[in-house]
Amino acid sequence: MNERADTVKQQVGRYGIWSGGLRSEDPARRGERAEAAAELEELGYGALWLGGNSTAGNAAPLIGATSTITVGTSIQSIWQLEAADSAAAFAELDSAHPGRFLLGLGVSHARLTEQYRRPYSALVAYLDALDTAGVPAGRRVLAALGPKTLELARDRAAGAIPYLVTAEHTAQAREILGDAPLLAPELKVVLETDPTRARATARAYLAMYLTLPNYTNNFLRHGFTEADIANGGSDRLIDAVFAWGDDSRVQERIASFHEAGADHVALQVVTDAPQDTLPREEWRRLATLL
Repeated sequence: MNERADTVKQQVGRYGIWSGGLRSEDPARRGERAEAAAELEELGYGALWLGGNSTAGNAAPLIGATSTITVGTSIQSIWQLEAADSAAAFAELDSAHPGRFLLGLGVSHARLTEQYRRPYSALVAYLDALDTAGVPAGRRVLAALGPKTLELARDRAAGAIPYLVTAEHTAQAREILGDAPLLAPELKVVLETDPTRARATARAYLAMYLTLPNYTNNFLRHGFTEADIANGGSDRLIDAVFAWGDDSRVQERIASFHEAGADHVALQVVTDAPQDTLPREEWRRLATLL
């Protein structure tokens, strides 16, 4: 466990970029995605995390366009591909580019997945099948929120990639994982200093997530109330799951996740533009803050 997690930690470094736009399958934007990935590597980010329901097929062009950066799915739903197909895709990509791909897995959400049943048991069975197919535990990570899934990430993967969490959740996740496994939470960033505009941008983006019980239940477990979740989210909730403000405030918020125990923080820049936009100017600015 220690050896495989240490290898992944070294590969991904302290900062990465989480992006739904980078997983786009629009052929007209293939060159733009490849160019953006190459620039993110040059800017010093250690990993690219492909948002949405992404697969090795989405990662392959970006790995091919870069030299060293790690590319991971965040996440591939276990309901999307049979484990055997997932293992075959992993093997093909890992053979072409050894060690460059991380298979990030999760159970998605009941509202988004018709076959959603007994998600924890289904995830365990999926990992069993990946073991049988030869996918190394050290090349997969889990989108773990609750204690049981965090324990699974500790015991059956290289670590955890929690999405939409707070620094306090990160601290508790580190306690459950122990020191060795990778802990790489996602953090949303709004590069806006005006509180009203920053929170409005954040609320517009957060709205869909507040309809998903996996996330709202996690907030309730960590001290938020139904009032915090209602009406687009309270200021307290927004400020806990987004980094916004001037440069120093954004730096402090990112640092708080490292101080809470994160090895790596996957930074998602949120703007008012369409969600598949590649915010390259903001990525450049963010790189100067790190």
